[in-house]
Amino acid sequence: MDQRVTIWCKAVLFDMDGTLVDSTAVVEQGWAKWASRYGLQLDSILRFSHGRPASATMEHFLPGQDHAADIAELVVHEETNLQGVIAIPGAAEFVNAVQGHPWAIVTSAWRKLATARVGAAGLPIPEVLVPVDEISKGKPDPEGFLKAAETLGVQPKDCLVFEDTRPGIDAALRAGMQVVGLLTTMPAEQLQHELLVQDFRSVSIVPQGDRLAVSLVIANRP
Repeated sequence: MDQRVTIWCKAVLFDMDGTLVDSTAVVEQGWAKWASRYGLQLDSILRFSHGRPASATMEHFLPGQDHAADIAELVVHEETNLQGVIAIPGAAEFVNAVQGHPWAIVTSAWRKLATARVGAAGLPIPEVLVPVDEISKGKPDPEGFLKAAETLGVQPKDCLVFEDTRPGIDAALRAGMQVVGLLTTMPAEQLQHELLVQDFRSVSIVPQGDRLAVSLVIANRP
């Protein structure tokens, strides 16, 4: 029997890659080239990189080096490869249902890439988008989520965040927000979070004045 949970909030905040947008193929191609160049294991890079800025990933695997040229190359690759970028199942319907209420995207991508991928996936661009190039600390630091809440004029406790990675979940929790994890990128044992759904087809929303009732069909835990 399905376990159903209802969460009340005043604003909904989304991560982008893996949460609203599936850009897996493009991302993996970029990291595969970087891994090959330095003789690194791609699987290890992908496990670490999800939800983190590219600069943090490069510094983790090759500390103390100048990563400027590699980051510039990765930027060009990701900005010019949008074919196959699609919306996560159910994301378009859920985002459309949120329209008219406070919502934002908080992403580890830079603004140009974020707007390009959201547009390529056929999703609306929110008025409030907090990209990694407009904050000082990326996820798992809570700065991006706190900036989004402040800009929206909503208290952190009244925000509901959808994330697909552990660094993103940690950032939202540290911001004092409610968090739902999506099993679109990482398995449950890596997310280590209580509220998990398969994707947005397991989520529905009903406005109640200035509040939103968000209903979840919780994924079965292994």
